[in-house]
Amino acid sequence: KFTKRIAFNVIPHIDVFMDDGSTKEEWKVVAETKKMLDKAIKVTCTAVRVPVFIGHSEAVNIEFENEITADQAREILREAPGCLVIDKRENGGYITPHETAGEDATYISRIREDPTVDNGLNIWVVSDNLRKGAALNTIQIAELLLNRGLLKDRKAA
Repeated sequence: KFTKRIAFNVIPHIDVFMDDGSTKEEWKVVAETKKMLDKAIKVTCTAVRVPVFIGHSEAVNIEFENEITADQAREILREAPGCLVIDKRENGGYITPHETAGEDATYISRIREDPTVDNGLNIWVVSDNLRKGAALNTIQIAELLLNRGLLKDRKAA
């Protein structure tokens, strides 16, 4: 049961609240990201319930150790297995959850540099959560970044 109207609304609360004010869903995102990438990585999020029939969407802000441009990110992400870049800077030049229904790919749009931090990017990521799991896609992206020397190999360090 929702405590707020769900139809035509957005609810910034999924699962139970934790002692620190985050929800269990938000805690899981942080814990899973650290487990898959690096326990020292800093992650924060707000999990939001949006009344769509299918799909997960994320507005992601990333800070890199080295400089990266939006164009470089587009090139790298276009080569990432399982990812499709739909990124035109025009009305409708991005992907929405509705368009990913039944698709295996993870779609990436709105790739742009973040002027508020050094070496930062903002991206919009969407997938059909019934078809594409977060773990598989994260591993694919991490492997690509590692192969390009953009992510440190923890074993070699």
